[in-house]
Amino acid sequence: MATLKEIAEAANVSVATVSRVLNDDPSLSVKAQTRQKILEAAERLEYKVSPSKRNTAHRMTFAALFSYKQALEIDDPYYLSMRYGIETQCEKLGISLNSCYDFTGDKPLPEADGFLIVGQPQPALLAQLQQQKTPGVFIDGVMEDAQFDCVNVDLFKISQKVIDHFIGQGYSRIGFIGGRDLPSFVDQREQAFVEYGRLKNVVQPQDIYYGDFTSQSGYICAKKMLQENTPYPPALFIATDTIALGVMRALLEHGVKIPEQVALISVNDIPTARFVFPSLSTVRIHSETMGAQAVNLLMDRLRDERSVPLSVFVPSSLQLRDTTRR
Repeated sequence: MATLKEIAEAANVSVATVSRVLNDDPSLSVKAQTRQKILEAAERLEYKVSPSKRNTAHRMTFAALFSYKQALEIDDPYYLSMRYGIETQCEKLGISLNSCYDFTGDKPLPEADGFLIVGQPQPALLAQLQQQKTPGVFIDGVMEDAQFDCVNVDLFKISQKVIDHFIGQGYSRIGFIGGRDLPSFVDQREQAFVEYGRLKNVVQPQDIYYGDFTSQSGYICAKKMLQENTPYPPALFIATDTIALGVMRALLEHGVKIPEQVALISVNDIPTARFVFPSLSTVRIHSETMGAQAVNLLMDRLRDERSVPLSVFVPSSLQLRDTTRR
């Protein structure tokens, strides 16, 4: 008997659309011409729908492919909040969710009606996704794609906002401590900071440090800055709140006063940012909303058979607290 994949290829549609048409999904909005193509292909290939499924609505299944290990959610609540947004919205819409961590493209893609790809995908995974017809949404990873939807925050605008704020407070030298998913992959915050900072003449090459996205990495980078870079920059833009916690510990151990000697602004506004001492100035990113909107985009694309990919940018806001001068 023919498979759904064979029918999808014959009708030039996704496997999810074939499944929902053949199972008489009442929530599916599909063109009559497309429905007819699927039914004709199924008949031609002698596909048989079992009686038990013929009048049962198809329950959608999404697969969330996380580019990182689950342990990262313990260190960085930003990603935990994003996953919560995905799970909550799937539950609201009656969608089954299969979560796959540390998914790099070294194993077959799971069976699903759609994919939610969280974080920067490895090249192997990107190639896998591009070679099949199942729709997907990149979240906090690829900025724009010719095949898939994307949900992001404008990290370039965030970097510019932070630099402009520091310049407005009179700083003429600003440092950066960040992280990279891959050694050769420059994070957007770092790239924007360097480009815009040089344009504003406030960035020096020796003031840029990066490791990974953990507190331990921030601690190590800050210790290196204090030991090797004297005088150190009086203002720092830090890629994430998690990294900033490690930076603050290193500064306090070294007797550096915050913000009198070094001012800090980071990104994400995780729950602990307002409760550390001194409280952390940061850019609030609504990561839970990013996860929920990705689910909505994927559901809309399946329902409406939209072929044009969309890019959605979730807004951010600067939250000034005690690591910057008031």
